[in-house]
Amino acid sequence: MSQANAVTVRFYPPPEDLRGCFTTFYVTELDPGEDGLLHDCLHPEWAGMRFFNPRGPSAWMDDGQRHDCLLFQAAGPTSHPIHFAMPKTRMWGFGFLPLGWARYVRLPAADFADKLCDGHADPLCAPFRPLANSLFGPEPDEAAELERIITFFRDFRAYPLPEERRILAIHAALVDPEVVTVADLVGRVAASQRTVERLCHRHFGFSPKLLLRRQRFMRSLAQFMLDPTLKWIGAMDSNYHDQAQFVRDFREFMGVSPREYSSRPHPVLERFLHERLKAHGAPVQTLDKPTPAPA
Repeated sequence: MSQANAVTVRFYPPPEDLRGCFTTFYVTELDPGEDGLLHDCLHPEWAGMRFFNPRGPSAWMDDGQRHDCLLFQAAGPTSHPIHFAMPKTRMWGFGFLPLGWARYVRLPAADFADKLCDGHADPLCAPFRPLANSLFGPEPDEAAELERIITFFRDFRAYPLPEERRILAIHAALVDPEVVTVADLVGRVAASQRTVERLCHRHFGFSPKLLLRRQRFMRSLAQFMLDPTLKWIGAMDSNYHDQAQFVRDFREFMGVSPREYSSRPHPVLERFLHERLKAHGAPVQTLDKPTPAPA
């Protein structure tokens, strides 16, 4: 099977009672052949979890973190790529929006930023192992698997937080291209800069300045991947001062130059972006707009 036909993916929006906490639930079938591997890398994104059956990928980051044959992969919020080599397998996954991290994980996101975890070994993932261990049955059953995920989180003891309003305000400001500086962000949230910085580190994983830079970069990268005919100069976000600034950000967030990145195949991410845009209205997690979660 060619790489162009090796990936199928379907996206499901969270049900009404879980909205605001998750990006999407999605299922993927990957078939590079019995002994083949699909190589690609994840862009910077919110925290997420992925479950594989019957085989898991090798995944690694540029700082040396690596796990092989993961059946339950978790990662905190990222500002660098996660590389992977994917065998023939099925995968379910979802991302935690910042409000979802605050409700369900309830640990400082900055402590897990750019951290790649073996879900069956890392203490962070202990509350979610029952889902990993029960998600797949003897035969693929997409509807039943989706229902297990939804039921798991409906039964999970997640509580509303007194900071939810400000978490949503920060998130809404981050996805607004008109919010360019930390001062803009602080003004939108109507809180002190110290409060905004504290909330960003605890629930979003990074400083306000880095989060704004990541948003600007991801708007540019997503635009290019959706329409490569634009070239990088056409996809570059209007908030960049010049192309040199964009190239510096690209190297920081992806570890390579724009030219190096575009010269490599991206069989998984290209399919994901196009299908996610059609199904969900945003091509990547970091461009999802927040919605209040029911109390």
